[in-house]
Amino acid sequence: MAISSKPVTAEEALLCNMELPLRGVFYPLGFAVEIITNEQAVLDAANDSWGSLRPRQINPMVQLRVSVSAGGASECPPTPVTRANRYLFSIVADADNQAIFDLNAGFASIWLNQAAVCHSLYLRYYFLEGAAYTLLSTSAATALHAACVSRHGRGILLCGDSGAGKSSLSYACARAGWTYTSDDASYLLHNTDHPRVVGNSHQIRFRPTAKTLFPELEGRALTPRAEGKPSIEVPTSEFPGLITASEVRIDFIVYLNRGLSDVGELIRLPDGVAIERIREGFYPIDEIRVVHDKAVQMLSGVLAYELRYRDFDQAIGQLDRLARSL
Repeated sequence: MAISSKPVTAEEALLCNMELPLRGVFYPLGFAVEIITNEQAVLDAANDSWGSLRPRQINPMVQLRVSVSAGGASECPPTPVTRANRYLFSIVADADNQAIFDLNAGFASIWLNQAAVCHSLYLRYYFLEGAAYTLLSTSAATALHAACVSRHGRGILLCGDSGAGKSSLSYACARAGWTYTSDDASYLLHNTDHPRVVGNSHQIRFRPTAKTLFPELEGRALTPRAEGKPSIEVPTSEFPGLITASEVRIDFIVYLNRGLSDVGELIRLPDGVAIERIREGFYPIDEIRVVHDKAVQMLSGVLAYELRYRDFDQAIGQLDRLARSL
């Protein structure tokens, strides 16, 4: 006679009352993010991402509740799919690994199995970093698809489409003595008197092709990233003499246009063009765009240019003259 298994209760099916006894506070971009979980490996992964960072200012803390269940195959879960509606944002890899955020409340609930947690890079990139930066980009700062460097006390946003060379040029500037703030993601601070951005100045990410440009990247391993785009990730601490700053005031916006000039040149953009291009990268959700549109107005008085160049020496020379021009 077969023995029937114990029926699953609604509470067990929903995973709504799991005990989460572990807690840690971390500071991505200098903002407070609280992680509450039942798995020490989750806090260890968050420490790998942000353990060296300290608070930059007091801000409302956002919270990630990470519930980890037993089970799962040994292979890494699939790449998640993201969806959004008004203030709700979701990341779904499969039935056991998913998250939902309330962007208005600054809260995320994340459900994972042990298989996902065992793949630390996957856990960090898609769920911990993905959740934290998404929440912060609506509450504390607006995410911009731009690198940031500074020289002579002047901050420059380097903008452009994916593959335009933002990361490689920002690093080339840093090698030439510029101050490095971010490679391809800068965050425009809300509620400031002047346009200021913060960035992950502790790390630089390169496309694999950057090995042909910078010999010091030879031998570096590739890290799988979103949308099948691998990268080489290097802590800036491993580059002796590199100058970094996590926050900088923005004086110029420069759009990169590589390959259109034999000598290198800066072309002034009409007023408003740069702001409209930046807006194209915002969330296509009205409730969130209102916040970002208000923030980006801070950049409306910043001079904007298109940089046409073929090599780094041309580009850096043009940018240096621009930084000296004020």
